[in-house]
Amino acid sequence: MEKYMRDAIPAQHSTGSHSALSNRLADGPTALFVYGTLQFEAVLTGLIGRVPERQPATASGWRAAALVGRVYPGLVSAPGSEAPGLLLTSMSEREWRVLDTFEDDRYELRRLDLHCGSAAWTYIWPGGEVQAENWDVKEFHDRHLQEYAARCARIAPELAARAGY
Repeated sequence: MEKYMRDAIPAQHSTGSHSALSNRLADGPTALFVYGTLQFEAVLTGLIGRVPERQPATASGWRAAALVGRVYPGLVSAPGSEAPGLLLTSMSEREWRVLDTFEDDRYELRRLDLHCGSAAWTYIWPGGEVQAENWDVKEFHDRHLQEYAARCARIAPELAARAGY
């Protein structure tokens, strides 16, 4: 369990500078598709202090894959599959920067089309350490959410500072 929780939140989040974050967010993303831990109100509240407007959404041709040694998933290409999640909207620049700083540098911020016809930005896992099974939302909720959300709240001030706020 200790190893599992140690990897629940990467020891180092985005290591880029404020200008690197500016470049990653330069295209002015407006909506964020979330498919993993950011679907949970407790995680969002811990990180940014509130729950943005949200609605159910699905990404066709993708799946939220379980990752080796991690309690959070990675979105990977999977033709014929669908990844359920939420579309977060009405986020401030500060909130975008904090969430972008939170996401591991291995994730790629990419725009994709959702099943509902909307486009959104999301964090894509580039591969490696991907398990055959999908991430189990219920297992995360039951076994890890409380601890994960508490850790998010503890690191939120550092993330905000690193994001330039």
